[in-house]
Amino acid sequence: MEEKLEYQSGFGSHFSSEDPRCPGSLPKGQNSPQVCPYGLYAEQLSGTAFTAPREHNFRSWLYRIRPSVLHNPFKKLDNGNLTYEWSKNDPNPNQMRWLPFDIPNSKHEKVDFVQGLNTLCGAGEAKSRHGCAIHIYCCNASMKNKCFYNADGDFLIVPQKGNLFITTEFGRMLVKPNEICVIQQGMRFSVKVEGQSRGYILEVYDNHFVLPNLGPIGANGLANPRDFLTPTAWFEDVEESYSIISKYQGKLFIAEQDHSPFDVVAWHGNYAPYKYNLAYFNTVNTVSFDHSDPSIFTVLTCTSSKPGVGIADFVIFPPRWSVAEHTFRPPYFHRNCMSEFMGLIQGAYEAKETGFLPGGATLHSMMTPHGPDNECFRKSSNAHLVPERVADGTMAFMFESSLGLAITQWGEKTCQKLDCDYYKCWQKLKKHFNPNWKPETK
Repeated sequence: MEEKLEYQSGFGSHFSSEDPRCPGSLPKGQNSPQVCPYGLYAEQLSGTAFTAPREHNFRSWLYRIRPSVLHNPFKKLDNGNLTYEWSKNDPNPNQMRWLPFDIPNSKHEKVDFVQGLNTLCGAGEAKSRHGCAIHIYCCNASMKNKCFYNADGDFLIVPQKGNLFITTEFGRMLVKPNEICVIQQGMRFSVKVEGQSRGYILEVYDNHFVLPNLGPIGANGLANPRDFLTPTAWFEDVEESYSIISKYQGKLFIAEQDHSPFDVVAWHGNYAPYKYNLAYFNTVNTVSFDHSDPSIFTVLTCTSSKPGVGIADFVIFPPRWSVAEHTFRPPYFHRNCMSEFMGLIQGAYEAKETGFLPGGATLHSMMTPHGPDNECFRKSSNAHLVPERVADGTMAFMFESSLGLAITQWGEKTCQKLDCDYYKCWQKLKKHFNPNWKPETK
């Protein structure tokens, strides 16, 4: 995995890329000429309706050795812990926290990325293209002569432990912890790992992920489009048995073919996978008073039909300076009309320094109260408010959704990682009310 990989910079850009082994493989002047260079096939991958407005229209042209239609019929494949049957488990409004999820032990079992997908919670359904799901992947083996594609929506993948070497039809990416990648609907990919790997996945059906509008922030700040990287063309012409796994309407299917699906010699368009290093996020914050809402830390959003309301937002809490004066700096106690799922890549989250561990998670559902634990409240209420660094060596994130997320059977019982004592972190909060309090006079 130390091989140097090439990328192109920019978010939502129109890219052109050809494998240097076949110069001139991109047709000139038209997308599907009568005969493509090198005897290639032209194939379009559309991520939106043909008639979508230009600024929302996503598609790419692939020039490949064989068209992707060359495979045997799909057959049903066992879904394992991947599920979208939200009504099978009773609703649970309690604050939830999970200890780090178990990764398979390589001495006893080999589990690849697809086999290691476990659905934790979600809402909606893929047939009507509305909703989202949150999965945990825990694996310890590479996918061999096997690829996967999601016909239902986009995957936003957040590695927590172990590097992911991802081969796609568009090229190859190395995605490390503290980086993310997005594999959009319909794109075929395969994942290699080096030992134990674990991470989080946010899946959306309605739309694709986009950068949030900046509004009064102005032209700069948050995630910069130039820091998103898309792979360059790379192909393999391998004639071996290959398995194609499709996730279609929430179910897994498998088809066999006699060649590698990664035979795209050249491509151009604005519909491609991409990666992003979270260390490049430009944080903004208050320099006077009050705790700003976490929306100022939004990296990507999947918008709904309601202005300003996301099907799902990807939010991070990176290392930064805290300089607000005369205010309570940590997240305040609150109840929210959104569902808030948090994960921890590394370090210790400032509002929950114990119990919330890397590789674990929390879920605070709609209108379920939550906030800093007792120790955080005590320390922050008595802190000397000088400029200080926050979250050094830490990266926490949040998947926030306007949908009510249902917990799966695996998430609540099977995984056996639900921390039933989570509620106790607030039980020592004391009453400080003093009816005789008088304001200070100067």
